[in-house]
Amino acid sequence: MAEPERQQAERRLRPAQLLFEPSQTVADPEHFFDLESIEDPRELLARATELTLAFRAAQERAVEFQAVAAAQLADPRRFDRLPAAAIAEQAEWTEDYARKMIEFGESLLRGTAPELP
Repeated sequence: MAEPERQQAERRLRPAQLLFEPSQTVADPEHFFDLESIEDPRELLARATELTLAFRAAQERAVEFQAVAAAQLADPRRFDRLPAAAIAEQAEWTEDYARKMIEFGESLLRGTAPELP
């Protein structure tokens, strides 16, 4: 693996730590993780890239948790099992997407899920 590819792969494995923003600054629409205070464009690009990768990793993990929850809610062994339509309504998905998420969640629970692209 070439050096730039290796560095990019390492960065993806170590997303930036997401810190909660102080409540005072959240009210300011121009404030976003203190990026507006960074004057050096190289530093700004590096930090913004770290945040992008961290948000992407968080989004992927959240989707996996959604899929697992959908699969658990649809499990036919549960006495309070929900149909795909009810899961779709609760998650604000289409019914077809809910079915796909249920299948994805089942594969995650079995440990046979493909990685997200």
